[in-house]
Amino acid sequence: MTSRTLRIATRKSPLALWQAGHVRDSLCKAHPGLEVTIIGSETRGDKLVDASLANMGGKGLFTKELEQALLDGNADIAVHSMKDVTVELPEGLDVPVMLVRDDPRDVLISHRYASLNALPEGASVGTSSLRRQCQLRAYRRDLMIKDLRGNVGTRLKKLDEGNFDAIVVAAAGVKRLELARRITEYLEPETILPAIGQGAIGIECRANDKNVLDLIAPLNHKETQLCVRAERAVNRRLYGGCQLPISAFAELSDGVLSIRALVGRIDGSRLIRASIRGHAEDFDALGTHLAEELLSRGADEVLEELVPRE
Repeated sequence: MTSRTLRIATRKSPLALWQAGHVRDSLCKAHPGLEVTIIGSETRGDKLVDASLANMGGKGLFTKELEQALLDGNADIAVHSMKDVTVELPEGLDVPVMLVRDDPRDVLISHRYASLNALPEGASVGTSSLRRQCQLRAYRRDLMIKDLRGNVGTRLKKLDEGNFDAIVVAAAGVKRLELARRITEYLEPETILPAIGQGAIGIECRANDKNVLDLIAPLNHKETQLCVRAERAVNRRLYGGCQLPISAFAELSDGVLSIRALVGRIDGSRLIRASIRGHAEDFDALGTHLAEELLSRGADEVLEELVPRE
């Protein structure tokens, strides 16, 4: 980059381009005269649209190509949904900035039924997430959960074509694409605990690039950053996979950090839950301790069924 230009690496999906555009506009507002270029790339997760995410491995499916652009010097920052960012980053890269978190909840979208509870016995529900699958099956064992891949528009099209009675997706993506009118029901964390980092946008860059660090610093939202880092600390102590049936959700109020987490069997036969509260500055220790509590209750047994330890 130069003092007046910045290059953003992003995926090419409509939602990813919206997020990159939002970051571009925020940077230009913070730094009048800055010229920002958006560079779209296809990631492995985008290309293998017919494969199950769980069977593709969870390491950098939607971020690796963007991170390589940073390492090669072909981009200055990469914009990600934080729920897609691996726990361990490539050497030399960092995510020092997270924008204010949007709605972290999941939502149900259906043409015929007003809520999750209103779905008839045996109704088909589409989702690609093992996290959602295990919680939906635990909540309604009679539902038929079907795999659903693709961007937000693709998923809505498959619902519109009658392939599902309902689908479950992240609220933030639907709202950012101005499709909130399609939402049938917001699923509270007590029903479906959100994904780690869900609703938060992160900016990744080279860790030693001071010019870029200075440019993006005004966009950081401290509360969001602290909460997401606490959630990621839970994942780090577990298996670190983005595509495993693991949930963690942190909230901050008056300096007190509250974290809820769960690990579940995909068939919904077992959900292991735990929660913790403490001082906000202890976010990493709290997340780690919460993961230890899950492990002590049998989370290791559940996760080893999916990812055997060597």
